[in-house]
Amino acid sequence: MHGPGLLDGYGRVARDLRVSLTDRCNLRCTYCMPADGLAWLPTEQTLTDAEVARVIGVAVERLGVTRIRFTGGEPLLRPGLERIVGAAAALRGPGGRPELALTTNGLGLDKRIESLAAAGLDRVNISLDSLDPVRYARLARRDRLHDVLTSIDAVDRVGLRPLKVNAVIMRGENEPDIVPLAEFCLARGHQLRFIEQMPLGPHGEWDRSQMVTAAEILGALGERFALTPLGEPRGAAPAELWAVAADAAQPGGRIGVIASVTNPFCGACDRTRVTADGQVRTCLFSRTETDLRGILRSGGSDDDLVAAWTGAHARKAKAHGIDEPGFVQPQRTMSAIGG
Repeated sequence: MHGPGLLDGYGRVARDLRVSLTDRCNLRCTYCMPADGLAWLPTEQTLTDAEVARVIGVAVERLGVTRIRFTGGEPLLRPGLERIVGAAAALRGPGGRPELALTTNGLGLDKRIESLAAAGLDRVNISLDSLDPVRYARLARRDRLHDVLTSIDAVDRVGLRPLKVNAVIMRGENEPDIVPLAEFCLARGHQLRFIEQMPLGPHGEWDRSQMVTAAEILGALGERFALTPLGEPRGAAPAELWAVAADAAQPGGRIGVIASVTNPFCGACDRTRVTADGQVRTCLFSRTETDLRGILRSGGSDDDLVAAWTGAHARKAKAHGIDEPGFVQPQRTMSAIGG
């Protein structure tokens, strides 16, 4: 590695890069975006495919990044997604070829999964908050459940595994889906990950007292399944994994629970983020950003990008601070930051 790597003041080294390719989305999930009125970034403000490829190249070849996840908004809305994945797959850093993953709502993925796999994509995470069409449409504000299920089947056929299914449980909304989602994923060999709702949606609408906690989710699962904590060191992985014993209705497997609020993993965080408009964010909840786009467009060198990025990461906060009295929700919503 030619650079110092992404080391922060608490000894954590970032190896996992989240790259947002657009702030736009074709759903309007209640916990992520307002029903309407959210202005998209003008196209000229977002990084071009070539700029994204250059940033990723610096991350892998100079800064030791070994895992890249493409996010949004909805990354499938990026026309050049396959080209970007292909450029990333061609990179070789100190750790070899980076692992490439995609987080998506699944709409239209069935039509592109083969080309994405051919470009070098390794894994997919698909968001699915309900198996009930009415509840899904209420949460996503779009009646598209069938499209998501079609894409899950398509990923399964192509063989990108493990397919991870992400679900956010909302009190009074989709709690009845906890067990059905688990049964659905276990039967198909997919890994379900429940995620506590975080304050990254419309401003003023997150209420911690109304959040369905990881403990509540595990309680609901425990009424139906025999769960055993795997007890494996989690490291920087966000999910605590539980083994589910097989029974007459399902073959057993694993379920993850991401307790970002009640049991955060900040102490082992190994992530760095670049937004669609080329800003480095060292945490989902950062109140500051570091501009890489300006360096790219003013003729800056790769050394300049490395210096800006390592400098930003050196200032990474110890924790996200959700429980601190002075916590302030970021101005950007989740769709504008990148998951």
